[in-house]
Amino acid sequence: MPHPLLDKHRPLLDGALNAIATRGYWSAFNEMPSPKAYGETAPADGKAAFDAHLGQQFSLDQPGQTGWHGGEQSPYGVDLNVQYPVCAIEALIAAGQQAMGGWQKIGADGRTGICLEILDRLNRQSFEIAHAVMLTTGQGWMMAFQAGAPHAQDRGLEAVAYAYREQAFVPAETIWEKPQGKNPPLVMKKHFEVVGRGVGVVVGCGTFPTWNTYPGLFAALATGNAVIVKPHSNAILPAAITVRSIRAVLAENGIDPNLVTLAVTNDRAATQQLVTHPAVKSVDFTGGNVFGQWLIDNCRQAQVYAELAGVNNIVIDSTDSYRKMLGNLAFTLSLYSGQMCTTSQAILVPAGGIETEDGHKSYDEVCADLAKAVTGFLAKPEVAHAVLGAIQSADTLKRVEEAASGRFGTVVLAPQKLENPEFPRAEVRTPVLLACDAGEEAKYMEERFGPISFIVKVADTAAAIALSERIIATHGALTAGVYSTKPEVIEAMTEATWRSKVALSINLTGGVFVNQSAAYSDYHGTGGNPSANASYADSAFVANRFRVVQRRYHV
Repeated sequence: MPHPLLDKHRPLLDGALNAIATRGYWSAFNEMPSPKAYGETAPADGKAAFDAHLGQQFSLDQPGQTGWHGGEQSPYGVDLNVQYPVCAIEALIAAGQQAMGGWQKIGADGRTGICLEILDRLNRQSFEIAHAVMLTTGQGWMMAFQAGAPHAQDRGLEAVAYAYREQAFVPAETIWEKPQGKNPPLVMKKHFEVVGRGVGVVVGCGTFPTWNTYPGLFAALATGNAVIVKPHSNAILPAAITVRSIRAVLAENGIDPNLVTLAVTNDRAATQQLVTHPAVKSVDFTGGNVFGQWLIDNCRQAQVYAELAGVNNIVIDSTDSYRKMLGNLAFTLSLYSGQMCTTSQAILVPAGGIETEDGHKSYDEVCADLAKAVTGFLAKPEVAHAVLGAIQSADTLKRVEEAASGRFGTVVLAPQKLENPEFPRAEVRTPVLLACDAGEEAKYMEERFGPISFIVKVADTAAAIALSERIIATHGALTAGVYSTKPEVIEAMTEATWRSKVALSINLTGGVFVNQSAAYSDYHGTGGNPSANASYADSAFVANRFRVVQRRYHV
């Protein structure tokens, strides 16, 4: 019999399965923070639930607790002062391994049903989670709600759907009958058991602690594995809320809650000990190249799914919507102060300029007009603060200052420090735009994380496309873009992205932006260039997280 929770949430699963097969628009969870969608008291209840965490110890009742740790610094200057349990790594791993037995026994249907119940529970906590995401990452409220809650939940559901589909391909049992001519056939009964590979570790990032965590978390969980969530040291609260809710749903359904635990530490050695433990069989990571490459090189016992740094770029050849193009780029470069792994960093413009519906625009005019578009877009303080949010880390602030000094190129648009009346201690900066020549590769051909972008002067469009391909093949990228009115240019850019294996956006001028990725439809990363060795989500993202163990006997 199907698991009761699978029956309960069958429409949710069927919708996700249809969406990943058709790739059209579909969303399971409402992206608007509306009382009509979440209940009249949801906004106030969510804020109260978040406030209740502040200044408190966040109890999880996990094994092997040795003390408490906190220290998150809000980019908005809000005092959080939350303390989280510190637990011995060996205790978390041992408890997870023990819990996997009961998790396996309920089968793929049971695991899927419980994962769907967890996602439904998390969705009802969207306001609480959104406040936690906003105040730990510096995201603006709308992004924190959307990306931190329903969009992250969509990405989690997407992983569950892939996991269910891949496990459903494996029959539970069969009768194997081989003819033997005149002799009686050979008959065997065979059973096939889907078994998780082992403990999974998900290493969170400081900018998107749910959106980048939920895919790996739910992919590992749905395929039969215990999961240890190791959050970024400055974005623990969203992960802690998530883990507490997961543990509650597991316990309510007769599953050992130690199947999912939280590992809190800012000690690199402790994290390395965790991810290289022989019992750990998968590691999901989003972050910088140094530690990401260390994981790939050293976690030989595990499959590593890593999203690393890259140099996203856009080729501008020509356009018939110049102002709309500039407006789209202005939003792209401003959103969350450029602190997204998909934000465009290098904008490649021919030295001879571009053709537009308003006539020819020189390279210098394109630079000046893009600067004006960014300035105009952020002219209203309420718009600027909603879009920019706050700078997440001191390292990013330092990079912005270095860029403003002209160290990386000629300053086309200097960053401005804005005062947020709601959060007086918030660190808010507008984007900095730099101009440089294509030959000055050391300036633009590495990720400068934050609101820093380069308008790179190239010889011509062909050179721009070739440079784009080389940047991606060498340094990686999650997104690429092109603006052109010429079919042959779009075709050449398309073929270049096939070779370099990166997602391409063509002539975006409306309400979709190159740094946005839609669950069920857009593949986030291809796994084919240095910026990521996996994709959110495809079959490869889930299928290597379980094994099939058979048993057979004569009938």
